[in-house]
Amino acid sequence: MRETELKKENDFWKGTFRAMACPCDVLMDVNDRLQAEKIIRDVANEAWRIEDKFSRYKKDNIIYRINNSNGKSVAIDEETGRLLEFANELFEISEGLFDVTSGVLRQIWTFDGSDNLPDKKDVKKILKKIGWRKVILDKASVTLPEGMEIDLGGIGKEYAVDRCVQVARQTTDESVLINFGGDLSVTTPRKDNKFWSVGRLITGCDEAYGLFQLYSGAIATSGDAHRYLLKDGIRYSHILNPVTGWPVADAPHTISVAAPTCVEAGMMSTLAMLQGGRAEEFLKLQEVDYWID
Repeated sequence: MRETELKKENDFWKGTFRAMACPCDVLMDVNDRLQAEKIIRDVANEAWRIEDKFSRYKKDNIIYRINNSNGKSVAIDEETGRLLEFANELFEISEGLFDVTSGVLRQIWTFDGSDNLPDKKDVKKILKKIGWRKVILDKASVTLPEGMEIDLGGIGKEYAVDRCVQVARQTTDESVLINFGGDLSVTTPRKDNKFWSVGRLITGCDEAYGLFQLYSGAIATSGDAHRYLLKDGIRYSHILNPVTGWPVADAPHTISVAAPTCVEAGMMSTLAMLQGGRAEEFLKLQEVDYWID
């Protein structure tokens, strides 16, 4: 059952709910409880709308229809088209390292801390089902080869944060912070030059260590130190290379990046992760604020 909770904390209201497999916090620099109730309700509804529309786990949405189209063209709306075009841009920028068709790798990789590596033959076999260049995309439709899948999980949460920021701005001119499992953004600076204090998440959803003092803009975090495999002294990260089907070598545990929007921050943190051992070198070239572990 979907529900929201609201409580007063010091000089602001805090609303909470769950979406996209993560806890979602909405901090509101408002005094009126009715206004806070409206903000949290509108934000939650928008987050749930995006989850329902684009989650690969749903069986009645556009992603399900695309993934079960058996090679036939599927009509898409403008919003879906924009996300797929963004996925295409990330594919080009990353030279193929960011690929929304690579989600099928989860069929053979389970990062549970064990030493159970998949067979090289299985990896090679599933690589045939990966490759964004095989997808035909235009403004009105998308055609996915039979046996392939699209997974927008790599950009969906950041997109939801930015959309919910827009929703909150329609209700109040006061500062609202949207925090979806460590991906967060602020609508506008707080009064009296105050900042929002937010825990940095190492697991992506649950465990905070350290604090951000956020005045404006957005921060996105990529990585998960608790998702890995360990065999013969070698640690295998859950960050997978869609070209080889194997983990990216020497990927950091966690990368957080600050940017004007959550989508921009998420793009930078994700692309940096895919650079593996060259992540920090990549981030320095982008001239962005970042935190890396």
